[in-house]
Amino acid sequence: MSDTSKDSLGQNAFAASRSARAARPCALCGLFDRKERWGLSWRGWLICLFLGIAVCCWFLFGAHSFLAISQPANTDILVVEGWVQEYAIVAASQEFKSGHYQYILTTGGPVSGLGHYINDYQTEAGVGAARLREIGIPEVSLQMVPSRVMSRDRTYAAAVALREWFREHDIAAKSLNVLTENVHARRTRLLFQKALGDDVLVGIIAVPNPDYDSKHWWRYSEGVKGVISEGAAYVYAKLFFWPLGQETGGHYAGVKSVNR
Repeated sequence: MSDTSKDSLGQNAFAASRSARAARPCALCGLFDRKERWGLSWRGWLICLFLGIAVCCWFLFGAHSFLAISQPANTDILVVEGWVQEYAIVAASQEFKSGHYQYILTTGGPVSGLGHYINDYQTEAGVGAARLREIGIPEVSLQMVPSRVMSRDRTYAAAVALREWFREHDIAAKSLNVLTENVHARRTRLLFQKALGDDVLVGIIAVPNPDYDSKHWWRYSEGVKGVISEGAAYVYAKLFFWPLGQETGGHYAGVKSVNR
């Protein structure tokens, strides 16, 4: 094809494009014009509707059980998050007495409302240990492992404190069970596993909240609040959480563990 023919074709295409643009309906002095676009057909909208219904059904009937996971390991170490409510403390006592546990350890940082660390006994770990002691857990098996960190990464900081306590006491833990409240369980296991590493099998025990029916959690304000907040927190921990300092010289240098 000659250069003259190519130029002629290019000019024709340009002229046709300008003609098409000029033919479009315009509004507001040419600030808006109308263009053709692809859109969903009725079949496409029907598929989207079915997918939306399926997602809603999973959320209603599967989200709570997904978050409130219970997969205990065969171990002699039971870890209890010290901030849990009384029903979980009672469940922890029952779990300890019915299992083959050698240790029951409580974890957690400064008690909420204090604003900062004061002492080890005014931490969630200290308070949790005291509550377990009151309901009959033997002193010889009970150990608080407090963290001095008060930040948004409290669960992870508690797990780091536990890791350091194991190192200080030359305990080569291969597995442990962490007991916590229902929908907090999956995030707790994730963060403890991150802190302890792949060499430690982290089992998890989720204690059901007696204040609402977990099968119909959406009917209760506490259930809705728990599933939504913990669901968002789990997504953050899974996709976006990155520890600022994994060793004692980093952001979690405030962790502290003590003997009884």
